[in-house]
Amino acid sequence: MTIATEPFFSKARITAGFHFNRWLVPPAALAVHLCIGMSYGFSVFWKPLQAALLGADGTPVASCAVGAVTFGDKLAGTARALTATDCNWTQFDLGWMYTLFFVVLGVSAAHFGRWLVRVGPRLGGLVATACWCGGLLICSLGVALHQLWLMWLGAGVIGGIGLGLGYISPVSTLLKWFPDRRGVAAGLAIGGFGGGAMIGSPLATLLMAHFAVNGGSGVAATLVVLAGIYAVFMGCGSLAYRLPSKGWQPAGYVPPATAVGSMTNRHVHVRNAHRTPQFWLLWLMLCMNVSAAIGIIGAASPMLQETFGGRLADHPQLTFEALKQYPDVLQDVATVGASFVGLISLCSIAGRFIWASASDFIGRRRTYLVFFVLGIAMYLLAAYAADIKSLGLFVACFGVIATMYGGGFSTVPAYLADLFGTQFVGAIHGRLLTAWSTAGVVGPVIVNYLHDVRVETVSVTHDMVYGSIFWVLACLLGVGLLATLAVRPVAAKYFMSDQELEDERQIAHEVTIPVFSSEDGQSSTTALIFSWVAVGIPILYGVFVTVEKTVILFY
Repeated sequence: MTIATEPFFSKARITAGFHFNRWLVPPAALAVHLCIGMSYGFSVFWKPLQAALLGADGTPVASCAVGAVTFGDKLAGTARALTATDCNWTQFDLGWMYTLFFVVLGVSAAHFGRWLVRVGPRLGGLVATACWCGGLLICSLGVALHQLWLMWLGAGVIGGIGLGLGYISPVSTLLKWFPDRRGVAAGLAIGGFGGGAMIGSPLATLLMAHFAVNGGSGVAATLVVLAGIYAVFMGCGSLAYRLPSKGWQPAGYVPPATAVGSMTNRHVHVRNAHRTPQFWLLWLMLCMNVSAAIGIIGAASPMLQETFGGRLADHPQLTFEALKQYPDVLQDVATVGASFVGLISLCSIAGRFIWASASDFIGRRRTYLVFFVLGIAMYLLAAYAADIKSLGLFVACFGVIATMYGGGFSTVPAYLADLFGTQFVGAIHGRLLTAWSTAGVVGPVIVNYLHDVRVETVSVTHDMVYGSIFWVLACLLGVGLLATLAVRPVAAKYFMSDQELEDERQIAHEVTIPVFSSEDGQSSTTALIFSWVAVGIPILYGVFVTVEKTVILFY
């Protein structure tokens, strides 16, 4: 068999030999996840887009929802904003794009998971590239034409499909390459997703400043440039994916002969995974962990400003309500709030790798027990810190919470592989991500609703708003703790027989031995260094910019 006789997208074409250096695969996964992770940073476009249309005097025209007070009025304003070209958008209008990202991510990952198992990561990654980058281009057109519906369709829907495909394809591939270090593998890939905004947001800010001329926002041109950069990185990453030969194992690794704790070397078919109680317990665990954190993370900057007010700018006598009378102090307070967001971002990224790696040693179940027990303690301690106005303790609590938020994402793929095997882990992971979609709605609704009710109905001062909200979020973590305690190994009746497994591997076109001499994996040190440098430089840039902004929090 020669390379010319195999289709370009076939699994045989990308199956590596037994001597392939598996550490070439993580940078390929990072190249994809660092790009799609920009979805976390899309809020950098909100303020410029809210002032996209200018009047004759050079000031922004009114929004489509001007005068809207009730939720129904806001929805009516958004309905008008979808096609209107004579009014500006509000953050409420634009924020639906962010919601679409993660709803469509979960739905598309669940729907296309089994297809990805069949076609392999190369085709899946390139389709993800086309959807994500194509969605950004359509969004750019929507900005240029001032059509909000095009932006929703491009970035939110089509881009969201790219997020789902791009998110799960490298994770399942890495888990097969690192059966001995599943946590490390998942942490490397998903840590990249968390770091996407850390790189993309400052880059987008620089690009918008460059392209903003004559009062324009520069967003449309920025999206085009980002789409081009991401297409190169994601395309190279997708083409660099390699699959291990069937039967390949790391040197010295001995698979468990039977289930050890909750780990197995057998495999559950994706059509049966959702019939097990373990799937739904993990679904609930992920949903509660994300719900308890995502609403707070989304409101991190205003939460800090409301709770501490002028204390953030060395004016402890000024409450948040009084800051409006002191615009200079208010600007300083907002700068500190932005630094807090940067710190949370760094902690989330670090947690994705640290917690997932730690789970290789202490076990997935114990790791989640730590998430929920420690998370409950941190929320209760944060409520106390808010009450006594201890900024250091408050920030420390949410730094720890952010690490566990990221760690929950990166640990769950390895937990799935432990329970259900690796044959369909990508497809099962895709279905489990509907928990993320659910949490992306539940968490912000709980936090924002309780915030508004306490401010408008109970009439408490802003610095006392969040304490009781933290208690509610701690209760969500309590539900996750109960689910974690209930997890047990999967019953034997759900596992595939050896013949069923072999049939599925034939359907998936898995290759038993290295096929092509050009793919025999004799990877050079140069290739390894180049691939890590290619993803390492953007990561270092993002870390430097974020740390530079975060330092102000400690002055």
